Amino acid sequence: MDYYYGPGRNHLFVPGPVNIPEQVLRAMNRNNEDYRSPAIPAMTKSLLEDVKKIFKTTSGTPFLFPTTGTGAWESALTNTLSPGDRTVSFLIGQFSLLWIDQQQRLGFNVDVVESDWGQGANLEILASKLAEDTTHTIKAVCIVHNETATGVTNNLATVRKILDHYQHPALLLVDGVSSICALDFRMDEWGVDVALTGSQKALSLPTGLGIVCASPKALEASKTAKSVRVFFDWKDYLKFYNMGSYWPYTPSIQLLYGLRAALDLIFEEGLDNVIARHTRLAKATRLAVEAWGLKNCTQKDEWFSDTVTAVVVPPYIESSEVVKRAWKRYNLSLGLGLNKVAGKVFRIGHLGNLNELQLLGCLAGVEMILKDVGYPVQLGSGVAAASAYLQNSMPMIPSRI
Repeated sequence: MDYYYGPGRNHLFVPGPVNIPEQVLRAMNRNNEDYRSPAIPAMTKSLLEDVKKIFKTTSGTPFLFPTTGTGAWESALTNTLSPGDRTVSFLIGQFSLLWIDQQQRLGFNVDVVESDWGQGANLEILASKLAEDTTHTIKAVCIVHNETATGVTNNLATVRKILDHYQHPALLLVDGVSSICALDFRMDEWGVDVALTGSQKALSLPTGLGIVCASPKALEASKTAKSVRVFFDWKDYLKFYNMGSYWPYTPSIQLLYGLRAALDLIFEEGLDNVIARHTRLAKATRLAVEAWGLKNCTQKDEWFSDTVTAVVVPPYIESSEVVKRAWKRYNLSLGLGLNKVAGKVFRIGHLGNLNELQLLGCLAGVEMILKDVGYPVQLGSGVAAASAYLQNSMPMIPSRI
């Protein structure tokens, strides 16, 4: 039973956790099983092979940890680095800030490259640091692909080009929590050494799986990394991979079945089609924001995120009131502004198992809320702008042609 019942469905438009498809819910609605039986290792083997497809890697080794993205961060760091190792990490919003905090607390020497919130990573500073580092003291470059707090996406292909230009051997560690399975992500092509995501984002599962994928170079680094790790140790997983049982400790059976269903849905739609759908939803949202006369927190088009839009409110409006009114009156969940942008922005998440009509319902709700809190929006303006774009850009549903 809901603690705060509201009729109909909650309209969930935070940038994670996201809507869970009915097929996934049904797949998870099952009893516990013996994970040492032949069934679970067989399913795990298929999951590990298929997870590689969403990272676009053939050479990477995936790990499915019963954790959140924060645990996946820790796994990426502690398996590849030693205490005191120098990293370069970009502070562009709340989640990059938290990853930097984790790196510092784990004992790494972090070079923080800070940008205004709403800007992408300053890659010119990265280039200068790599050029100066002739003795290769920098052991890893850590970057958040998609900063959920500000709606900013970084260009990973450019990061790889810079590393290659200076022939620098630093590992490239990427937080893809709110990007993988929604934005274009190419682990092998971009030379990403460790990539990670969380089940509650574009995979459209409950929170509880941290999915990490390591390149051969990262696996080699793990053999000499001195950081303490136990629960997140890749070596334990690899031992059980070689044994064919796959699990060094008890997995969540229900989440594994959910992941199987989620991947099946993604592959049925086609990963490239999933990415294109996210591009359409994001463009429609930005057109609505423009029609409302409001600004995007993201300062340049090249950084626009296709999974979340952070909307800047006028100074006379407290953005948390928009979020509160959305939930209390319209059963609509929007994202709060966090840390430096608290009170200044609200966030519309448009990722995961989501379609165009669902988005239009959200945009209609936001218009009414803006009117409620005293912003002179013309009702229907954003919905009209988004509808006009979607009506001309939406393809037929492939399975129904």
